[in-house]
Amino acid sequence: MTNRWVSSRYSRVVRWDGTGGMIYNSFSGAMAAFEPDEEPEVRRIMERGALHEGMCGMASDLRNAGFLVPDGTDELAQAHKLHTALMEATSMHLVIMPTEACNFRCTYCYQSFPRGAMARGTIDGLKAYVRHAAAGLDHLAVSWFGGEPLLVPDTIAELSDSFLESCAKNGVRYSADMSTNGYFLTKERLMELVDRNVRRFMVTLDGTGAVHDRRRGLRGGGGTFESIIGNLKELRHVDESFAVDIRINFDENNADEVPDFLVNLFTWFGGDERFQLLIRPVGRWGGRNDDRIPVCDRTASDARLWELTGLGVEQGLALSETIIDTLMPSGAVCYAAKPNAFVIGADGRLYKCSVALEDPVNHVGQLHADGSMTLDADKMAGWTGSGEERDPVCRACYFRPACQGNHCPLYRMRTGMRPCPHEKRKIKRVLELIRKSNDLVKGGEEAHEVDSSGYNNRSSGEYR
Repeated sequence: MTNRWVSSRYSRVVRWDGTGGMIYNSFSGAMAAFEPDEEPEVRRIMERGALHEGMCGMASDLRNAGFLVPDGTDELAQAHKLHTALMEATSMHLVIMPTEACNFRCTYCYQSFPRGAMARGTIDGLKAYVRHAAAGLDHLAVSWFGGEPLLVPDTIAELSDSFLESCAKNGVRYSADMSTNGYFLTKERLMELVDRNVRRFMVTLDGTGAVHDRRRGLRGGGGTFESIIGNLKELRHVDESFAVDIRINFDENNADEVPDFLVNLFTWFGGDERFQLLIRPVGRWGGRNDDRIPVCDRTASDARLWELTGLGVEQGLALSETIIDTLMPSGAVCYAAKPNAFVIGADGRLYKCSVALEDPVNHVGQLHADGSMTLDADKMAGWTGSGEERDPVCRACYFRPACQGNHCPLYRMRTGMRPCPHEKRKIKRVLELIRKSNDLVKGGEEAHEVDSSGYNNRSSGEYR
């Protein structure tokens, strides 16, 4: 055993004037806060290292959390092994579109709704595919997507019951989440879904009343805000374990309205940590209105994103676990970059990404009624091999274990640029927000739990 321990290349120390700081490590996923009077010792240990003999106190805590590693450790090789393990994982993530129809027509939507409810052949094929695949899995994660999935609750129930049966027979852990516009997410519907292990939901509200309704109205006209907020208020009375990401998509048209809306959200949901805040900038994602959407530029988006999130945290709203998940080992890797993950259309088409549904490069195969799949190996490789293997800057980055250069393969393929996640670009601010909203134990004694499979079940609706 080495006699000396040194700072991990994946550790980051951030400091706030007069209020201490935090340490974060993207390989272990550990986060720890320190107070102002502890800062000199933290800096000394992280800059100079520590000897193994007699190591105790803060140095021992930093070592145990992974902030310190034995001198001479090949951390690049360790990160490569993490990436290899993810590519070979015995976990599967299926993003399922039980219908491609939607009752909304959001201004920034990228979908054209060419198909409706899932065909019987696709339903039977999915059930057969999971029955066969479950024998070799440890974990099956399902994300219900659309269109609007709750237009076809019977299909979700039928498929869920089949998946649960297949997983139970093979000792496979099963989890599920849903991206829904919330219009049909009644208390009764939620309880039916929770009974089938759907325990995380993402519902978008872009402001109060008229602000939201201008952006996320019904197909054919009409507002949606009152129905959604009425449903969410009813969910407060459900005595079950679940989480709802209340997502706010912002651009130049509604960003100035968000602070007042956050006050309302706290009035309605403050104190119930099941309702969590997730704010994201609108982009031009390929929809019919792209040229007319007043998106914020990248610099403004990053600034407003964390400014608005900070206002929500200061109001007392719970921070979305999605943000913390992104900082975990493999937590920022998009499902599209994983070989064992597919988006399944209503007609059985197989995609890697839920956004570029009309892009031929995203059509990677077909699911058949007997449960077999036909896959295009060349197209698959374009999605799963576009990250750290080809990018030396990603390989050397402190955030490499979390995103592995594959936060968004589509962005890299379309622009040739690195798809760094919002959290990595503003890591100091993100850690500050996490510190405000969580009681982290000093010295790294408490770290956020991560799914060892590498599939953090992050909601598929990244761009909803």
